[in-house]
Amino acid sequence: MRIENVKALQRLAWELRLDIVRMMGPNKAHHFGGSLSAADLVTAIYFHALRYDPQNPRWPERDRFVMSKGHCVPAQYAALARLGVFPREELPTLKTLGSRLQGHPAAHLLPGIEACTGSLGQGLSFANGIALAGRMQGLAFRVYCLLGDGETQEGQVWEAARTTVRQCLTNVIGVIDCNGLKAMDTSYCGAEIPALAEKWRAFGWRVREIDGHDMAQICAALDWAIEEHPQPAMIIARTVKGKGVPFIENEPDYHNAALTQEQIDRAIHALQMQMAHMEEA
Repeated sequence: MRIENVKALQRLAWELRLDIVRMMGPNKAHHFGGSLSAADLVTAIYFHALRYDPQNPRWPERDRFVMSKGHCVPAQYAALARLGVFPREELPTLKTLGSRLQGHPAAHLLPGIEACTGSLGQGLSFANGIALAGRMQGLAFRVYCLLGDGETQEGQVWEAARTTVRQCLTNVIGVIDCNGLKAMDTSYCGAEIPALAEKWRAFGWRVREIDGHDMAQICAALDWAIEEHPQPAMIIARTVKGKGVPFIENEPDYHNAALTQEQIDRAIHALQMQMAHMEEA
């Protein structure tokens, strides 16, 4: 379901944010910060880049999307529901007993989920495995993998990064939601932030750095990533954790937090106001 209109994609990303807040609801801990920061990226991947048939989520030729930072799967649920893979009415069952929408992706429960993730650092390895399997089967699909910036401290990420290059898996496309925060601190705990772009280039990747909330930049980067090239592509997207909800933005306390009903109402109101301003612009 490819959408070329940037303004339509922008609006859809804000609608995903509303879905995220509403599905989480009050008085239960949820991963608000990273789900909200990733909304624009997830929207562009699913509605601009991905070759995907919502009516046939097991289509062998489909592109795959691996949510490596699995705790942010609410953003993916919102996108899949908007695509019609499952009913939007099911979203409020998030993290309830017996629901298909668990707090981390469960591929055996829900169509459209390609990998069980959540133990950080493993998603890129999984994406490599999918790409290798596709090569063996003669299938020409792409694998998109969304990582968190704090996740790149895991050694397995860099082992996988080298494997992608050594195996010439140029159909693997990496995206880093670089929001600068982890669960309780900055992504590098107050230390100097390493030059991520240079590190990925050193491992043999080509890299583009973008504003992860600028839909035109995101779409252009995703188009760049699929250009024929001997190196795999990594997109480093600078984002704001908790984007769209002022009292959550850039606050580590809301990485995984329980909000009151009053806070949920405030968050919804803030998102609706920003959507209204966007329509007026």
